[in-house]
Amino acid sequence: MTATIKGNQFATLDNGTRLHYASAGEQGQPLILFVHGFPEFWYEWAAQLPEFGRDYFAVAPDLRGFNLSDMPADLSAYKAKHIVDDLRLLIQHLGYQKAIVVAHDWGGAVSWNMAIALPAMIEKLIIINSPHPYLFMQALANDPAQKSASEYMNWLRATDSETALAKDDFALMDGFFNGMGQSQATWFDQAIRGRYHDCWRKGLSGGVNYYRASPLHPPTAENQGPLQLHLNPDDFKVNVPTRIIWGENDKALPKTLLNGIEDFVADVRVERIAEGSHWIIHEQPERINQLIRQFLAE
Repeated sequence: MTATIKGNQFATLDNGTRLHYASAGEQGQPLILFVHGFPEFWYEWAAQLPEFGRDYFAVAPDLRGFNLSDMPADLSAYKAKHIVDDLRLLIQHLGYQKAIVVAHDWGGAVSWNMAIALPAMIEKLIIINSPHPYLFMQALANDPAQKSASEYMNWLRATDSETALAKDDFALMDGFFNGMGQSQATWFDQAIRGRYHDCWRKGLSGGVNYYRASPLHPPTAENQGPLQLHLNPDDFKVNVPTRIIWGENDKALPKTLLNGIEDFVADVRVERIAEGSHWIIHEQPERINQLIRQFLAE
């Protein structure tokens, strides 16, 4: 029997940020935190919450800048360290010292950073199509194919990209889900499209500001991005048991981003899904649930 999703819950954190979250299961069970990406919100995990709420307290927040959570106006509020702090404080607010973390896309970027900075707070880490930050930095700086695949990031960073995204009833946004899979996404039906449009109407600047606040983007003449970074790879080691699920048909984040991952994560295994796109969570939710279950049972 699956658990019921409870929405419209809010946590005012000790840093003043108010986050909305949905949950399933009972507080007091082990905490499993599901962290969404762009341009999504808690609903990305609608197939995971009822399943894992059976034996965990399954929580999916709207990250700051998205949907019903606070949307700070200040661009610097979207630096990764502040999002990591939100997750740290949310775990504590919920009454826990640590959590299992499952994360996708930007949620994965934040969770990689959290695993590096606060390993004691993450019991196990499950990453879905989100590159390790050091490997991504190297690829953006040195790999022409990755620079080309990530060019959309510089478009999103541009002034007023939110206006273009919202034009014609979010036609470009719908295209992210349909186009990045290279065909019509059967999961993105009218009902789900309506849910996403409701979310996007609340504002797009917060989500786009994740791109604007990050140094990880293809270098340009005006902004050297990763070429300005001189980082020590030893500072990016992950000492948390980690499993990576990767849809290999991801056009923006190709499977080459996994090359060298063992140098950064001691306890890591990669599950590759050849036909899966960036949206593998939506395309094969039961398979994702099964892979998560396997890792949690180890």
